Amino acid sequence: MSNNLVAPTQWIPHTAVKHSMRHSPPKRQNCLPTISIILLFLGLWGCSGTPEQKSAEPTPPPVVVQPQKQSISLTLPHSEFSAQFSGAEQSLVHFDWMAASVALQDVPPAQLTPDDRTYLGYLEARIAYSRGHQAPALAQLEQLTYPAMNAALRYRILNFKRYMVQMSGDNLQSARLADQILRWTPAESTATLKRGIWRDLQRLDTAQLQTAMSATTDPRWRSWLELALLSRESYSLTANDLSVWRSNNVGHPAATPLPGGLDYLQQQPPPPGKVALILPLSGRLAPAGKAVRDGYLASYYAKRDAGRGDYEVLVLDLDRYESANAAYDDALSQGVSLVVGPLSKQAVAELGTRLERPVPVLALNRIDQVLPATGSALVQLSLAPEDEAERIAELAFGQGARSALIVRSAGDWGNKVQEALQARWTALGGTVTSSVTYTNRDDYSLSVKNALDLPASEQRARDVRSMLATNIESTARRRKDLDVVFLLSRSGAEARSIKPLLAFHYAGDLPVYATSSIYSGIPDTRDRDLNGINLVEMPWLLGSNPGLRVAIAAGDTGNDNYTRLNALGADAFLLQSNFRRLQAGPDALLRGDTGLLSMDPQLRIHRELSLATFDGGVLKSQ
Repeated sequence: MSNNLVAPTQWIPHTAVKHSMRHSPPKRQNCLPTISIILLFLGLWGCSGTPEQKSAEPTPPPVVVQPQKQSISLTLPHSEFSAQFSGAEQSLVHFDWMAASVALQDVPPAQLTPDDRTYLGYLEARIAYSRGHQAPALAQLEQLTYPAMNAALRYRILNFKRYMVQMSGDNLQSARLADQILRWTPAESTATLKRGIWRDLQRLDTAQLQTAMSATTDPRWRSWLELALLSRESYSLTANDLSVWRSNNVGHPAATPLPGGLDYLQQQPPPPGKVALILPLSGRLAPAGKAVRDGYLASYYAKRDAGRGDYEVLVLDLDRYESANAAYDDALSQGVSLVVGPLSKQAVAELGTRLERPVPVLALNRIDQVLPATGSALVQLSLAPEDEAERIAELAFGQGARSALIVRSAGDWGNKVQEALQARWTALGGTVTSSVTYTNRDDYSLSVKNALDLPASEQRARDVRSMLATNIESTARRRKDLDVVFLLSRSGAEARSIKPLLAFHYAGDLPVYATSSIYSGIPDTRDRDLNGINLVEMPWLLGSNPGLRVAIAAGDTGNDNYTRLNALGADAFLLQSNFRRLQAGPDALLRGDTGLLSMDPQLRIHRELSLATFDGGVLKSQ
């Protein structure tokens, strides 16, 4: 299996600016433009679908020699109780904290060596965390730290501590711990740790980075923070900026390779190119297509005004063509080096399955099928709700929830969102105790009531009344084996009806997590019924890039009902402008307006959204 896919690098501005809107397809031409000078193999990890013929390989990023560090052994010290410790470890791998506790119950405290006591304390902390007791688990680990600790035990303890801190949302502390571990970790673990540090730093806002930088006296940690701040200028960042940082930080772990795919910004750029934006602009999907177009062009003109966006953009109306393939072929005939779009799943699937795809596609939807092993790269950027479902699972688990109730709407949307949520939730170690599906307003209350097992409680009360032959007062009791509710509603109207029912049916004390589908993007006084709900939302609606939002509103082309699609268009431009960085595969990471963007082996862009909540009927970031 090869790791190369044909793809372009970044499109560099040239002097002639042209934005042409095409309303009718021209005559088809028989010959395609020469594309060899604008294609570059995109070195992607674990991908299938590699063409046989290769163009020139990208110039490798410059190498900075780092001083060798002393390696450590991760072999645990010998113990008379290795069998019990190993049994507990294996049980914890499968999230069976009860079996782990049983495995350790016969370990005699009086016969333990100092290393044994440390290892036992570590395992007990993991058991506590598996049960959702995070504060005691962290306190337990803090008590185990001492200078002469065995290196293998220290490595396990610090890694688990970092995992807990990261899951709880303390990204700055997580990154700092990872940097400490990186200073003596085995070489095979460094790439993962560096990737984790960079993701943690990218989750922080600029003010947090600046505050941390002013507070530190550690030069190595300060350099991490400097690079993270430097990377925030995604459109103005230059190869020279990175070279200066690198020359000032020879031997720093982030120097080679630079994190986030930044290394590939130091390659020699290709000649100027032309981009085709293919969207539905006159048919049923026209409002959505225009919203994407507005977000894309607002970003384009903002970059052009900064002197960095002078290349030609062709805006093609997909509704004027007989098919997505026809629109793509027309774009080819006009010499484009990249196609952005289309928007619908059907159109994306059409381009994804064509046998010849001479230039790459940055599609604006995600398809489920595996693509054939032909053609240039087809990268898929979308607002997939599955990403949000996985994120709320992580956030809830990080706050100590372990046993979940899922309340979700019926239909395909509810099916796929629950599937993504449940897969991530169980992979983390959570359990789904109950799940209920509703179809319309008439069964909201009954669905919630059944999920909380209230009919059984009411029946027990009736049985007691019958047995005693007297009328007694009773209050129904919900099931007590729940500590979180995942509310997978398709709209704010559904969520506004269901959230109060949780309190009415004695579950008002349970934390509730939801996807962004419950918020329209437009402030609504009725959203006070959503107060207290934790949801994930894209940075665009939490205050990122206000200048672009103002520009779109000033153009009088925006529609508040499609504001998320404005953000999708803005991120399409962001990815296009940083396409070279995708060659970094799993290391590629970009702060976008739809979320923190990364890429999987199938070239699907995943979004990590931010945590928010409703307070006083107003959406606020947390």
